[in-house]
Amino acid sequence: HITDNWDRRLCMTYLSVYIKNELNEGLELFPGFATPPPMAHKEYMEYVSEQLDQETPTAYGLHPNSEINFMTKQADELFKNVAELQPRGGGGAGGMTMQEKVKRLLDDILERLPEQFSMYEIEERIDERTPYTSVFLQEVDRMSQLIYEMRRSLVELDKGLRGDLSMTEAMEGLMDSIYDDMVPDGWNRLGWPSLRPLGSWLADMLARYRQIADWTADLATPKSTWISGLFNPQAFLTAVMQVTARKNEWPLDNLEVIVEVTKKMLPEEIDAPTRDGAYIHGLYAEGARWDTNTNTLEDALMKQLYPPLPVVL
Repeated sequence: HITDNWDRRLCMTYLSVYIKNELNEGLELFPGFATPPPMAHKEYMEYVSEQLDQETPTAYGLHPNSEINFMTKQADELFKNVAELQPRGGGGAGGMTMQEKVKRLLDDILERLPEQFSMYEIEERIDERTPYTSVFLQEVDRMSQLIYEMRRSLVELDKGLRGDLSMTEAMEGLMDSIYDDMVPDGWNRLGWPSLRPLGSWLADMLARYRQIADWTADLATPKSTWISGLFNPQAFLTAVMQVTARKNEWPLDNLEVIVEVTKKMLPEEIDAPTRDGAYIHGLYAEGARWDTNTNTLEDALMKQLYPPLPVVL
């Protein structure tokens, strides 16, 4: 029903696009499906059932990659439900029990877990506290808190598995998360927003740690900052604005973030830090890709779901 001007505008748009003479000449409603010639209602129904193939993203104006995302999500949900239905008792027939598997994974995580940063030692080496320095000090503090909690909870669970401590509800939750390859809630609260499974999350955590460790080595702002590898990326963008405002004596409230996408795909291609602003990397496009030849967004290529963006200034 048309009840207002917006309804009328929508209806007129549909009519202008679809109701035209070309309908009688085989107008393609979407690739591979043309309108039929004039016929009876029953023949229309038969035509649709015979000519219309299985529903595809193209029929709805979507990129074919969207079907990959949909089916991948369905498969992940299926395997997750199957894993939750698996028995958690004894291994049987020579298999590992839940406790044995968790103990093996626990030892592996503890072996790979780096040491905490010494905030006192780092602050002693700082000559001038700039906005960039404040951001990385916050990153150091949050990473140290996360590592402390990871080591504390793992050591506690290890003692529980050995029988030195009584198993608590928190320890059982940690054991279930490790067994299911999920990030424990206690680690998630101190970490960053992530949907990764535990194994991939741990590798990501170690990569984030290395970026912070590289900064603590010489206390110099990286040539290009892995912005998606920070706990608080917004704080880094604010620091860029603060440094620019102080350098040019501009009011901070009047500044806006303007970006320029470079032609360098890898941060290693950056020779030196920029004088104004900062180089960042670690951004990805979804449903599109960046064409370095034309410096524009283009349609994504098949099976490239999240193509990386070049280094951004």
